[in-house]
Amino acid sequence: QVTLVESGGGLVQPGGSLRLSCAGSGFTPDFHNIGWFRQAPGKQREGISCTSVRDNSTWYADSVKGRFSISREYAKNTVDLQMNRVKSEDTGVYYCARMPGTYGSSWSYEYDYWGQGTQVTVSS
Repeated sequence: QVTLVESGGGLVQPGGSLRLSCAGSGFTPDFHNIGWFRQAPGKQREGISCTSVRDNSTWYADSVKGRFSISREYAKNTVDLQMNRVKSEDTGVYYCARMPGTYGSSWSYEYDYWGQGTQVTVSS
């Protein structure tokens, strides 16, 4: 059974940092495209970053580019999202998801398995 579990969410002050992890079971994250999405209160879920299995290329939404970094942590068998210089608008539930194929995508419909999400709240 394929499952994904996010961890690392919590309360962080504006300008601070947080690191999220996505762990998979029933499959090997190293061999799949993994995406991070978030859903802010009252808004639709949006793609914010992904990493592609084909060449380890990465993509970031403009809203997080230069502040967030996605990485494959082979020793932990996780895909992490390092969040730096966070802003209040980064508040939301963060999800990781698995996508088949060779390249990741920003479109949620292309992902077949999802985690339950972890809450990130940016507030002073």
